[in-house]
Amino acid sequence: MKVTVQTLDAKGNGEIELNDEVFGVEPRADILHRVVTWQLEKRRGTARGARERSDVARTGKKYGRQKGGGTARHGDRRAPIFIGGGKAHGPRVRDFNPSLNKKVRALGLRMALSAKARDGQLVVVDSLDVAEGKTRSLKAQLAKLGFGKTALFIDGDALNIGFAKASSNLREIDVMPAVGANVYDILKHETLVLTRAAVEKLEARFNG
Repeated sequence: MKVTVQTLDAKGNGEIELNDEVFGVEPRADILHRVVTWQLEKRRGTARGARERSDVARTGKKYGRQKGGGTARHGDRRAPIFIGGGKAHGPRVRDFNPSLNKKVRALGLRMALSAKARDGQLVVVDSLDVAEGKTRSLKAQLAKLGFGKTALFIDGDALNIGFAKASSNLREIDVMPAVGANVYDILKHETLVLTRAAVEKLEARFNG
């Protein structure tokens, strides 16, 4: 698959051949759903469980006489109504650490990249070099390219510092290195923008 390489000034800069094993896979909704669900569950923190009545280290002796004391008929000091007693219906420890086969995760990433390429939402740029590093000038450049409402820029080994600073105040733009490419962020944004270095890193990641 050949894609035209552009510059941030909306000018053509040759073509690049994309590997069909990475950018030409037929997407499957079930695989993408499994990977996205796994990602979102991995982000969730494990809740700290509260100590309930059976977990509190207090005496089990009955608080007072069943009748004749003029007070409620309590059992022991572990009751939730007492200070230091167990929590009634407190949070339980739940494990949000699911497992997913590495091959399925890799397949999901290739399918996400392929879905963007198939739908015409993949753009390849020569680099993310910006002359001034100003947010206003970068916003004007991106308006000419017409990336849609949201765009995810993926660079090579490291982020372009000037571009990262200039785009930091643009809510519709996210930037990450190639090592951080993931299914959820790719599908979340309307347009995926890769640099030449990012294409090389992603293809080497799967071919290696």
